[in-house]
Amino acid sequence: MTSHILVIDDDPVQRRLLTNMIERLGHVAHLADNGRSGLELLERKGGVINVILLDLLMPEMNGHGFLEALAERGIDTPVIVQTGQGGIETVVQAMQAGAFDFLVKPVSPERLSIAIGNALKMASRDGRVKTARRPRGGAVGFDDIVSASPAMIRVLDLAHRAAQSNIPIVLEGESGVGKEMVARAIQAASDRSGKPFVTVNCGAIPHNLVESILFGHEKGAFTGATEKHSGKFVDADGGTLFLDEIGDLPLDVQVKLLRAVQQGEIETVGARQPQRVNVRLISATNKDLINEVREGRFREDLYYRLNVFPITIPALRRRKEDIPVLARAFVERFTAEQRLNQPVSVSSGAMALLTAYDWPGNIRQLENAIFRAVVLSEGGELTVKDFPQIATQIPGYVVADRGGFSWGEAGPERRPPAAAPATTALPSRGEIPERSEPWEPMSDGRSENAIASVDEGGDVRKLADVEEELIRFALKFYRGQMSQVARKLGIGRSTLYRKLKDYGIDPDNPLREAA
Repeated sequence: MTSHILVIDDDPVQRRLLTNMIERLGHVAHLADNGRSGLELLERKGGVINVILLDLLMPEMNGHGFLEALAERGIDTPVIVQTGQGGIETVVQAMQAGAFDFLVKPVSPERLSIAIGNALKMASRDGRVKTARRPRGGAVGFDDIVSASPAMIRVLDLAHRAAQSNIPIVLEGESGVGKEMVARAIQAASDRSGKPFVTVNCGAIPHNLVESILFGHEKGAFTGATEKHSGKFVDADGGTLFLDEIGDLPLDVQVKLLRAVQQGEIETVGARQPQRVNVRLISATNKDLINEVREGRFREDLYYRLNVFPITIPALRRRKEDIPVLARAFVERFTAEQRLNQPVSVSSGAMALLTAYDWPGNIRQLENAIFRAVVLSEGGELTVKDFPQIATQIPGYVVADRGGFSWGEAGPERRPPAAAPATTALPSRGEIPERSEPWEPMSDGRSENAIASVDEGGDVRKLADVEEELIRFALKFYRGQMSQVARKLGIGRSTLYRKLKDYGIDPDNPLREAA
């Protein structure tokens, strides 16, 4: 179905590129060069416009002013904001102002298609609660994996290619990023679809039982007894065996696993003869396996046998474009599962909160937070108050009205106002505390976040030491947003990356010392 998309951007090249992509998707593009002319066009066209693509930095009326004008007029057309400058702070402000989704320039046709499709889906909702797309524990395909970020789209493209063969795959990534879901999608898209998919969490099995659980055992094999346990390899014969947390396998079991991978046969404990199996092996780990090899905890020969086709799944904080899409998908699914008689939506303030948070538990943590909020919700819209545990962990969200939560004047990444100076303790080699209340100055008048100019001996510190400490602080303060860090420090991104390498700073854990 043809839809009408309003593009508001002051860059004529960008307008032309977006117009071409929109027309290739089968939609009609309407163009405006700033927020004011976009507002006038929107008022002239009435209800014709289905989705708005909005640049944030424009003359006369910028994107934020346009969003405010929409709110004043009560216009609820879905708005997808575009940003080429600024970090997550800019995005969160736009989400709080009512933006439906956001795109990071340069925009790919795939990302634009997903964003417009989701916005059109939301705009056409008729108020009925939809059937859950996928029951928990059911079969999973690539169509069930909700994503909008370019990084995750590349992951899914690699996984699609891997599904066409029996090549061993290692899925790398933090806990909760969706490694098992990707593994199930690979199985569903392969010629083993419909065959067994068996999962083993190697880190959850006692070491003395790992071999028996994986390869099976026979009791009394030499005395004529017939008691047997088949093992996971036999259970998965003809299908796929998913070994989660493979880095936790004991070394003695790794030897047998290597034989299973190399020769396609397993040695059942207590059996006289090895047994042949036809298994597609997909492994997953949240560890750095090559480092485990260096430390002697993982066999090098097994590593190279398994790591033929590695796929790294990025953490959710590295693909925040996925948060609005995932949040809405989870709300829709849990609304149906709980058999609520009215649809549930997510307020702009709540979506800004969810986007601002870094989600250390990744998608699993987001899913659980949404599940809890849907179950406890008392209305048709989830607000900031439905996510109290998240709100208390983000600077700028403050407690109000006996347990309610509101967006602080400072925003999630801004410093508090002058009446309450924003200072944060910066121990020379310690953790920076996460606090939502303003920090107080020290009793001697010196700000707690002042970096020491002299060392313990009273001598002026080396410039490199002060620079390193400031970079570590900036990475922690801006939660690893590299563009934001570089801009605030007044250096280019390439210079920042070079300095990270020179000082041995891990951007994911800036306060950790280099080994």
